[in-house]
Amino acid sequence: MTFDKEFKLAISNLPSKEKDKLIFRLLKKDLILANRLHFELVNTDSVDEKREELENRILKKAQQITDRYYSPGILMMDMREISGEINEHVTITKDKYGEVSLNLLLLNEILRLNDYNLKESNPNKLEKLSIYIIAKIFKILILINSLHEDFQFEFKDSLSVLGNVFSKSSYLMNTAIQNGLDINWLLSANIPEDIKEIHKDIRSQGFLK
Repeated sequence: MTFDKEFKLAISNLPSKEKDKLIFRLLKKDLILANRLHFELVNTDSVDEKREELENRILKKAQQITDRYYSPGILMMDMREISGEINEHVTITKDKYGEVSLNLLLLNEILRLNDYNLKESNPNKLEKLSIYIIAKIFKILILINSLHEDFQFEFKDSLSVLGNVFSKSSYLMNTAIQNGLDINWLLSANIPEDIKEIHKDIRSQGFLK
């Protein structure tokens, strides 16, 4: 929604007390914005400290999820919930580096801990989870390419770990091949410059859905 200049001017000219009441009323309806303002105006923790807190929560939750593993479908739901926390963290802190590092941590930790669980699962039940993981990797690769070159190198090891998981998993490898993900991009940390266009083309063909 866009606001015209006349409306913006009218808001600016409101008395301070009335303006404050409106702000607090609006913030109650938008907790993400409220948390973002709290982080920027009041919170003394740095972005790095907030990222580290979430890293620890991800590690703890990944273990809890594994301990109560039931099916690939439930595992995907649990991963979506953690992804939501990562998105909220990024919205509040504007942590673009963390958006990559935290999502890589989530994927690597979940796949590491659930290696046996997934190998023992019915291949038909793994399809949706596998596609979800592949789609998430494409998003990560696109995000890495959008960062400064100095930061891109720092994800080499995590990408390699993820690539090795795929190389040892027939169900993940098959899904990657079917959906246009080249595992060598992970193993070598050599992401095509046009990865965004590649992803767009793959989706236009009906994949990754």
